[in-house]
Amino acid sequence: MMIAEIGDIIEFKEGLQGIVEKVNENSVIVDLTYMEDFDESVMQEKTVINHKRYIILNNSKQD
Repeated sequence: MMIAEIGDIIEFKEGLQGIVEKVNENSVIVDLTYMEDFDESVMQEKTVINHKRYIILNNSKQD
């Protein structure tokens, strides 16, 4: 299992995406305002996602 790092873009729960702001032992805190349609949705700006529940779309360390 790959664990996301700060700045990575992840996808979870049927297509939601966000930028990792903090990495915890079992989860990450994600900023959801990254999504283009965030203003149209009714959700919090941040959420906590377990490491088992996301995939990394864009690694912040890529060259």
